[in-house]
Amino acid sequence: MPKKNPKNIEVVSREYSTGSNAPVESSRALERALGARIRFIRREQDLSVLDLSSAANISAGMLSKIENGQISPSLSTLQSIANALKVSLSMLFAASEERRDCSYVRAKQGVVIERRGTKVGHVYQLLGHVIGGDVAVEPYLITLEENAEAFTGFQHSGIEFIYMLSGEVIYRHGDTSHRLRPGDS
Repeated sequence: MPKKNPKNIEVVSREYSTGSNAPVESSRALERALGARIRFIRREQDLSVLDLSSAANISAGMLSKIENGQISPSLSTLQSIANALKVSLSMLFAASEERRDCSYVRAKQGVVIERRGTKVGHVYQLLGHVIGGDVAVEPYLITLEENAEAFTGFQHSGIEFIYMLSGEVIYRHGDTSHRLRPGDS
């Protein structure tokens, strides 16, 4: 399409195609997911970029570009990375598949689960289950029975979200206590 510049000289701009079916820069979702997965596994194994790049026999710069989704690595490069991480090649692609988990649980139909608190009068009903990426969500309806032990202590890793439906409880986290009433979270 002709354009005029300030000196009234006609400039013609054209789009040239390389004939390649390689993805355009804006659609590198697979590369970004793959790179994020490689970075996650590398960090999980407490490896530096230099450690993994040396073990996979690729440059640290190339590994950085792969982890940032900037390039589309060859299958042989991916196999070298998988071997260095001691995981299967398919494991690297596991995160690239979009997950659309959904849990539907009818009222009062949650699965009753035996947990540590069960022994002290806490009833756990699993209301759903979603695992996606780095986040695992397991919502429970926890009912404290009439004879539930007071001042129980539980410690675990992960994130806890509490939403009070009814009653009142004092929840202690570290050195801080919170009085939870209906509607509090």
